[in-house]
Amino acid sequence: MTDAIKPLSRGATLALAVFALLAGQLAALLALTWWYGRSLGHLPDFSGDGAAITLIIGVSTPVEVALLTVFARRTGAGAAAYLGLIWPRRGEVAFGVAAMVVMIVAGNLLSWLVGRSLVTPFQIDIYTTASAGGWLLWLWLAIAVFTPIGEEILFRGFLFRGWLQQPRDAWAVIVITSLLWAFIHVQYDWYVIAQIFIFGLLLGWMRWATGSTMLTILLHALINTEGMLETLVDLKWLS
Repeated sequence: MTDAIKPLSRGATLALAVFALLAGQLAALLALTWWYGRSLGHLPDFSGDGAAITLIIGVSTPVEVALLTVFARRTGAGAAAYLGLIWPRRGEVAFGVAAMVVMIVAGNLLSWLVGRSLVTPFQIDIYTTASAGGWLLWLWLAIAVFTPIGEEILFRGFLFRGWLQQPRDAWAVIVITSLLWAFIHVQYDWYVIAQIFIFGLLLGWMRWATGSTMLTILLHALINTEGMLETLVDLKWLS
């Protein structure tokens, strides 16, 4: 789906998106140095620390979204319209949720058939460390709310709008944004990254078909919430 909004050039879109992403990460790193009272060069490895991951997401996402909103407004269009932040129709929500549930079930079934655990070590690590440190509620909020908002506004909002210059660009943009979205999940192995890419294709198609990034935020939140629930079940009843 396309509309009358004139997007930024593809090059400007990429440059501004990278700037917003890096600015958010830098702000998060500075927050970590303040929280832990250490310089950047002496920060420990936070890759599996639930409290640190929560802090990174909680700081980087608002910075990133604020910058993308400013960039969107500079085009002359309203930020909400430019980023696709419009409410979908009820039928679109129902179809999207049903399609995502089917995808989740199919992915879980495939993982079971090939002998893969449904819960990754990264999920276990951040959940257990956040729980031990009293950060579990905030981790849920970061994963189920903040992450979908930030990633969808970046990939299916800002990048999607700027790269979809012509209707014929649709599938190329869907595939490229899905690949980029998958590749930022460096905490996972190739199998999980491949699954994320496939989920991205569905999210990208829903963004194109409905024009709504709000819908993809909702569906992304569904994916992440299901992942957190799987982690809870694994830790409480299957371990």
